[in-house]
Amino acid sequence: MDHLLSAAQKGQKPEFPADADTLEYAQLLDSQDKLGHLKDQFNIPSKSSLKKKALDGTIPGESNTTSSDQDDQTPSIYLVGNSLGAQPKSVKSRISAQLETWASVGVGGHFTSMENSPLSAWQDLAESCAAKSLDLVGASSAQEIIYMNTLTVNLHLMLATFYRPTPQRHKIIIEWKPFPSDWYAVQSQLAFHNLSASDSLIEIQPSDPETLYLSTESILATIDEHADSAALLLLPGIQYFTGQLLDIPKITAYAQSKGIIAGWDLAHAAGNVPLSLHEWNVDFAVWCTYKYLNAGPGAAAGLFLHERHHDRDGKVKNRLAGWYGADKSVRFNMEKEFVPSPGAWGYQLSNPSAVDLSCLDAALEVFGKTSMKELRGKAVVLTGYLEVLLKRLMNEGRGAAPFRILTPESVEERGTQLSLMFTGAKGKEVLQRVSKVLAENGVVCDFRKPDVMRVAPVPLYCGFEDVWKFVKVLKKGVEES
Repeated sequence: MDHLLSAAQKGQKPEFPADADTLEYAQLLDSQDKLGHLKDQFNIPSKSSLKKKALDGTIPGESNTTSSDQDDQTPSIYLVGNSLGAQPKSVKSRISAQLETWASVGVGGHFTSMENSPLSAWQDLAESCAAKSLDLVGASSAQEIIYMNTLTVNLHLMLATFYRPTPQRHKIIIEWKPFPSDWYAVQSQLAFHNLSASDSLIEIQPSDPETLYLSTESILATIDEHADSAALLLLPGIQYFTGQLLDIPKITAYAQSKGIIAGWDLAHAAGNVPLSLHEWNVDFAVWCTYKYLNAGPGAAAGLFLHERHHDRDGKVKNRLAGWYGADKSVRFNMEKEFVPSPGAWGYQLSNPSAVDLSCLDAALEVFGKTSMKELRGKAVVLTGYLEVLLKRLMNEGRGAAPFRILTPESVEERGTQLSLMFTGAKGKEVLQRVSKVLAENGVVCDFRKPDVMRVAPVPLYCGFEDVWKFVKVLKKGVEES
């Protein structure tokens, strides 16, 4: 395992032996995995619990969960952290602490850090979570980060500040297939400024229509083409459909050299790959916390604002302000004059949900037990292992394989996710059959219509045996199609 991690840390693709497709080899890697214990921090759905139709008061993996009716309590193979991360076990104690505080001291919970509580006072929770996220996104200080709202709301807030179109500069450069929410946000921003997408929205097309690959060169060429008329660039750190990791520092620097604001949607990158947003001079970034960060569905989203954009005199041009963005020293004075909290904290609007932030605090606690460098090392090996097994499956038998790997082969151009595109005249039918077999065998993956399956072995709670079992079930589904 150490030699595999060493290669991963050098940005090299790990090489696996001939017997890599055996259960014994997968179990050997798991026994050598120094991060394997982190899986115990999570509640992984069981094969039985995935079939639940009604609540029964049990949680998979907890001692109160029984199998009296011979239900299968074997943990599922959960490979869908790119859509919704598994539940940290400490979420329950965090929410219980929040509820006890609320019940016991009421409104005083805003100002009181209770002894024996894992949580800060409610009005300090967002900033506390920011302080725990420096390694996650590579910020220079907690004041470059704030957790609030949801991703698209935060994106709108950043666009309200940074997208100020003029007759000369009015275009937004975006990818050809953004996550729909980003597309809707950008379209509505253009409409808000009485601009049309046909004139002001530039879509970067794939360099290769078959692989959907976005080369850095094509992105830079698009920037060059619209350098005099573009106002803002908005791209994903990792493209959600293909799983491609973009060259954030190079693209950011090039866009800024042309006078273009560089913003990033890190929904599929935060908690997945190491980020150095401050060092890379990113203007702003937004991300959700329910995928690789495991904070729960709809949890409070993150926002990064580089310190060079922080106000020095209490004023930020074009900022949309709200009560909770006011500095805590004056927040409850109820004055009409807005005195903002420093940096990104001043972008808060309303009182954030203490329940949401309690879940996020629990999720960040798990990340505090490791580092993004360590997680990245395991992720490269784990995803590389998945790739090797998939390619061996693709080369078995006769005829063309029913799928191909859409995600780039280079470890520097991908995170944990591999996207499989099912091809051929019956590709969609095969995928439907495969999805049914996976579900029957307690394997949870993500599907994107019409023909793509996304597989994400998250290093926090997935192991090598999980990957081995997934490929075996996948093979079964393919053979039965």
